[in-house]
Amino acid sequence: MRYLGLDLGTRTLGISISDTTKTIANTLKTIRFNENDYDSVIPELKEIIDEYEISKIVLGLPKNMNNTLGDRCTTTIEFKQKLLDTFNIEVVLQDERLSTKEATTYMLKADLSRKKRKKKIDSLAANIILQTYLDREKGGNL
Repeated sequence: MRYLGLDLGTRTLGISISDTTKTIANTLKTIRFNENDYDSVIPELKEIIDEYEISKIVLGLPKNMNNTLGDRCTTTIEFKQKLLDTFNIEVVLQDERLSTKEATTYMLKADLSRKKRKKKIDSLAANIILQTYLDREKGGNL
């Protein structure tokens, strides 16, 4: 059993997956879809959930910097409910503030081109979201 990390955007869904010990997150892929067409990602998510025997989904919650919930949070919470209704798997929300900025910083340090960064940003943000959750769950402060 593994955990799945998700970074939901308006046109992309970054996906990461834990190892079987639920210690390390790894980037998996990014699903691209038409703007706000969240239903279109469900079939591909089902394949991933079945293939990797996912037991929990960690979904990034895009809070505002002042800790308030904005429009994107409402969309994320609605998507969480869609995941619960569809897959009957526990879905937890993980604060994702600055995850995309952190992902960009990693890629800039790795000297990736703008084109490569654009392809990888969402899955790397999902990876940061999931790793943060795994560390917190294990009691780590990394």
